[in-house]
Amino acid sequence: MKKTKREKLEAAGWAVGSVKEFLGLSEADTVLIEMKLALSRSLRDRRKKYGLSQVQLAERLHSSQSRVAKMEAGDPSVSMDLLVSSLLLLGASSADLANAIRGAKKRTGPRAA
Repeated sequence: MKKTKREKLEAAGWAVGSVKEFLGLSEADTVLIEMKLALSRSLRDRRKKYGLSQVQLAERLHSSQSRVAKMEAGDPSVSMDLLVSSLLLLGASSADLANAIRGAKKRTGPRAA
């Protein structure tokens, strides 16, 4: 959120905080969610890079289009291992997975000790 918007909200009496604070998430929960979202974005980007529709990817995964949509949206019902195995099926290397996760870490900032 932009600083000016935050200041206006606070001046109007609103409490402004993060999603982490609002939901009471631990640092570990926050990092896991960011990692999962990064893998979801990576799956969507890789699917588009290869010119595949969600239906086509679903066929390769022996799954459904709605499941692929949930995977790309980071739906809580989708496991990390399904995201990883789907990325590997699309040719992602372990370095590609590490880079996606590394990107999530940059967005969340350094972890508290």
